[in-house]
Parts: sequence; structure tokens; C-alpha cells
Amino acid sequence: MVVRVTQYTLDVVDLDLMAGFWSAALGYAVHAGGDGSAKLCPPDGTVEAPTVWLQGSGTPKHGKNRLHLDLVADGDPADEVRRLIGLGARRADVGQRGDEGLDVLADPEGNEFCVLHRPPVRP
Repeated sequence: MVVRVTQYTLDVVDLDLMAGFWSAALGYAVHAGGDGSAKLCPPDGTVEAPTVWLQGSGTPKHGKNRLHLDLVADGDPADEVRRLIGLGARRADVGQRGDEGLDVLADPEGNEFCVLHRPPVRP
């Protein structure tokens, strides 16, 4: 028996801002809850894509994330990075050297994520 990633949960301060950013970034639909939370769902027919749960938090993020998303673009990664920055992301420095094959960004509340230049290699 094993477990599988089914949902990524992120504490947020500004639910509307973060739901707008992540839904546009991922192409997910927003289903707002009445309790200061929202579930972001992938388009119908998407195979094995996790949902994203945004839960309201009264405190901002502090320090570097210990867990983050690695994303792969459908097209050119450089174009995708520019698109994400246009949506409100910013470049982030977490100590990368620049030759890792990825771009490190942060969402509007500072949560780091990576845009990989190519899908991860499976052994």
C-alpha cells in the first residue's frame, strides 16, 4: 500500500488575490468556501492532477518554504515565467547558482515555486 499526492494545501492571507493568481497560473477553476477557503480544481479530463486547497490564515509567510511546487510549462519555460510574472509572481533567490535548469519564483504572498526547464527525469 502507498499514498499519492492528491492535494496541495497553502495557507494564505488574501484568499481572493491568491485564488486569482493560482487559478490563472494553473488553469484551475475556483470553488470558494464560505469559511475563508477555496478549492482549485484542474480542468475536467486532466489525468492525476492534484487539487489546490487555499486556507485562510491570519499570519503571513516567514522564511523559505520547506515544501514547494515544481511546475512544467506546456510551452517555452521562458515564456511561462514571463506570463507568471505578469500575473503577480516575482523572481526569488533561495541560493540557486543559475545552472539548475529551473527558474525560482514566488507567488504574490512570497511562497516559492519552480518552473522547470524540462520535465523531471525518471530513473
